[in-house]
Amino acid sequence: MPDVNGFELDARLAGDCLILGELDCSLLLLMNNALVPWFILVPVTKATEIYQLPGEQQQQLLKEIDLLSHFINSEFAIEKLNVAAIGNIVKQLHVHIVGRHSSDYCWPGVVWGAEQSEPYSDVEIKRIKASLKSRLKQHITMD
Repeated sequence: MPDVNGFELDARLAGDCLILGELDCSLLLLMNNALVPWFILVPVTKATEIYQLPGEQQQQLLKEIDLLSHFINSEFAIEKLNVAAIGNIVKQLHVHIVGRHSSDYCWPGVVWGAEQSEPYSDVEIKRIKASLKSRLKQHITMD
């Protein structure tokens, strides 16, 4: 992972998410809402937009989005993946990768800002971490 002097995870992301580990250029977070599989990649950078990243880091971020998309598709019953880097509230560069299903709690609307929430159980967090470690073993570092 690149060493970016002064990099700090945004307080809102830290409060809403569980830190699962580190990929080659990003922190991997899980939104603590078990109603949908909602992961967030936070590139370790001071850049706030994808186009501001050096080309190599842009390509690495795309690779990480691809890895996580495949993981979500294979681990959860989803119909659609939503991938977005919006950042209107949290200015820190981050990419949402959300598995959606027509029966989820806010379909067909967006997940951000929706009121319903159900925290993950410790058992479910351990299951997700074990699956990530097994599937992404050469790409992920976990505590």
